[in-house]
Amino acid sequence: MSEQLLPYSRMTRRTLIKGAFASTIATQLALWRGFGVGANAKPREVTLANLEEATVADLRAALDQGKVSAYGLTQVYLARIAELNPLLNAVIEVNPDAEAIAAALDKELREKGPRSPLHGIPVLLKDNLDTADKLSTTAGSLALVGAKPPADSTVAARLRAAGAVILGKANMSEWANFRSIRSSSGWSARGGQGRNPYALDRNPCGSSSGSAQAVSANLAAISIGTETDGSIVCPSSICGVVGLKPTVGLVSRNGVIPIAHSQDTVGPICRTVADAAAVLSIIAGPDPQDPATAASAGHAPQDYTRYLDPQGLKGARIGVARQTFFGYSPAADAVIEEAIQVMRDLGAEIIDPADIPTAQQIATSDAELTVLLYEFKHDIAAYLARLGPDFPMKTLEDLIRFNEEHADQELKWFGQELFLMAQEKGPLTDPAYQQALAEERRLGGRDGIDAVMDKYRLDALVAPTGSPAWTIDLINGDHFLGASSSPAAIAGYPLITVPAGYAFGLPVGLTFMGRAFSEPTLIRLAYAFEQATRVRKPPQLLPTIPMD
Repeated sequence: MSEQLLPYSRMTRRTLIKGAFASTIATQLALWRGFGVGANAKPREVTLANLEEATVADLRAALDQGKVSAYGLTQVYLARIAELNPLLNAVIEVNPDAEAIAAALDKELREKGPRSPLHGIPVLLKDNLDTADKLSTTAGSLALVGAKPPADSTVAARLRAAGAVILGKANMSEWANFRSIRSSSGWSARGGQGRNPYALDRNPCGSSSGSAQAVSANLAAISIGTETDGSIVCPSSICGVVGLKPTVGLVSRNGVIPIAHSQDTVGPICRTVADAAAVLSIIAGPDPQDPATAASAGHAPQDYTRYLDPQGLKGARIGVARQTFFGYSPAADAVIEEAIQVMRDLGAEIIDPADIPTAQQIATSDAELTVLLYEFKHDIAAYLARLGPDFPMKTLEDLIRFNEEHADQELKWFGQELFLMAQEKGPLTDPAYQQALAEERRLGGRDGIDAVMDKYRLDALVAPTGSPAWTIDLINGDHFLGASSSPAAIAGYPLITVPAGYAFGLPVGLTFMGRAFSEPTLIRLAYAFEQATRVRKPPQLLPTIPMD
């Protein structure tokens, strides 16, 4: 959620892997080695023994040629989850019907062919997307254990219709990191503390922490996350994968546990830009159950993969948003400076600086927090009503009381200050809310991203996504330094982060940001950068970062 908005989070340091356990993990990792790294133009040869880094295109080719089966893919991913998830806490629950679903999809593939590029491919959903099956949907909280959503979320339904195998639910920062100002990203009462696959004593960022961890560690081919402010792009950057945060209204939020309807969106987290584009093609588009998606009519191409142009940076005008988005992490800055030169070498016209005029105002304004507090109180009550009259949790007040009554499990490490602040807010008709909403839209959109892009005639802006991963600290919370997600968050505009390099072995992402519904442009630019650099290296699940 709001990684930049709030100085949240904490978590105890992870104990180091020892002896035979470390040997077991090393052996398992060796079995999964076998591919080159990065997105390739041609699908690679895939077997069940060398799935590491397999892309949607790789898996599609192997499935269609009968070299692997959806059932076999599902079994191997489930085995990998069983082996590595105790270290990572990336997956909160696996689907007991996944193998049966995969077997049925294999039969359909043989008899009728694939429904879509995702037919037979396993996907993990963040634990705030409803599924009307044997899986729970809890936002990581014990308060929602036992809830029975009446139907799939629209995103889950579209993935099922496309033939994807719902493999399970990914762990997340509880309540999408909107419970405490001192939380540890990646922690939930149900799932425990998530750990970064590059160094297990490092934080995976939030709130779509498990979705990014799992894809990075090859526990699934693709995953789905949600973002209010930074929750897709921050964990994606810190875990060395691609995260695409769509324009608010491009992808339905129906059946998604909310924070705030003016900023919430759902998007793919994958290992390559091509995979993210393939997933977005399935989940984007209008949905009558989410009125905001009416704005996507005419803005949701059927196939986003057609924008995958390796020459896409040539002639593009790219602005560097420096003010407030550089300087907090010299290590991240160094990686992004090299990335800027790469884009220049690939033929992009770099306008540097191209600062967002309102960047400092956004950093100091309380408008975003005001909007989120008001909307959370309203939106969570609307979601809880979806669970039916017999479910005991009906309002934010009920959730607060539950946490107090289960403080030994829910409030052991940090409190619920944001819940309490939201509970004090009134209805959405309050002038304070209306004024804050108008202010954040102006600061992020008209006077912010739109203004700088108009001034310099830009195709996109770039900035560091955030710093390298910080150490886990449940006692004091997240050691969060900065990020670049807030202008797009408050404007409702899209972002994509792509691996740009490493600092001390920890990933650093490059963010491309643009206007509403500019996903085709951002995909084209990010893909060209990815293809030219191919910097992603699979994580080694190291206990810590070597300091020598």
